[in-house]
Amino acid sequence: MVPAHKLETILWAEADRMRGLAITQSNLTNQQEVVKSEVRVNVLNQPYGGFPWLMMPQKANKNWNNAHNFYGDLKDLDAATLTDTKDFFKTYYAPNNAVLAVVGDFEPAEAKAWVEKYYGNIPSAPQPPKPDLAEPRQEQEQRFVEDDKLATKPALAFAYHMPERNTPEYYALIMLDQILLQGNDSRLYQALVQKRGYSDGVSGGINSDLGNQFNYNGPMLWMGSLVYDPTVRADSVVRVLDQEIDRLARTGIDQATMDLAMVKIRSAFYDQVSGSDNFGRADLLAAFALFDNDPGRINRLESEFRKVTPALMQATIREYLRPSNRTIITINPLAKS
Repeated sequence: MVPAHKLETILWAEADRMRGLAITQSNLTNQQEVVKSEVRVNVLNQPYGGFPWLMMPQKANKNWNNAHNFYGDLKDLDAATLTDTKDFFKTYYAPNNAVLAVVGDFEPAEAKAWVEKYYGNIPSAPQPPKPDLAEPRQEQEQRFVEDDKLATKPALAFAYHMPERNTPEYYALIMLDQILLQGNDSRLYQALVQKRGYSDGVSGGINSDLGNQFNYNGPMLWMGSLVYDPTVRADSVVRVLDQEIDRLARTGIDQATMDLAMVKIRSAFYDQVSGSDNFGRADLLAAFALFDNDPGRINRLESEFRKVTPALMQATIREYLRPSNRTIITINPLAKS
């Protein structure tokens, strides 16, 4: 049982922040420097920094809302003013633009009373119209090459635009991700690592490194990447990717493969919701409440995946895993090994 005084303190502290945050030029400047330092350490001064999680959305997407540097260019971080910051806080850090998820071993009635006590009198804020996040249908493959002065080996990332969230095709592509990319039994790991030895690993997923396939409400990418041997040509890697996708499209997906994908999805899901800190469960409950007004959706995810058929999987491959829906970024290494 979470000690009652501890839960009450947490709820009070978060409500106090929502009610009003002390934003001064001094603490804004301090935080600007903190974030700029993070950008330098995590992106600018690292080999493969920002590859592909930061680079790919900027290349694959066309709508500015999805395609700008969301970590922050240094000049943009410097340009933020005290007025900008205060206005943003007043607009978006409001109870009518938020959900509260409380996860743990506690007395529900007691927790609800504290929520009402500490949050009930926080005023709402007028919300601006939500921006249009829609992406146009991609009709032609895009390829980009980026020089990396710190990298010693070439790297390649591929990304395909995802189906709209909560559609049947969305669930089908999550299953295809398990078949093609997740784990050492995946088709791409077997083909690129085990069979050909192009690399020692291939990684990625849906909304990769930014969250997961459930906790974002906007256009997402299915993305994979690998650092590969300098003797290998980038086109050879892409050829293997196409072969594995084409094989599934031609021959179909048998029930055994579907069942294995389902086992992997269930395993990943229960790993997420059963962590010792309960963050994964709170994250999903909050996302489904915020995006769908339906936190109970967490209990119905498995049933949505069980509706996916082999025919739907093949239709999803043909529409969403076509080369013309793809963006490829290759890293040209400039550092000596």
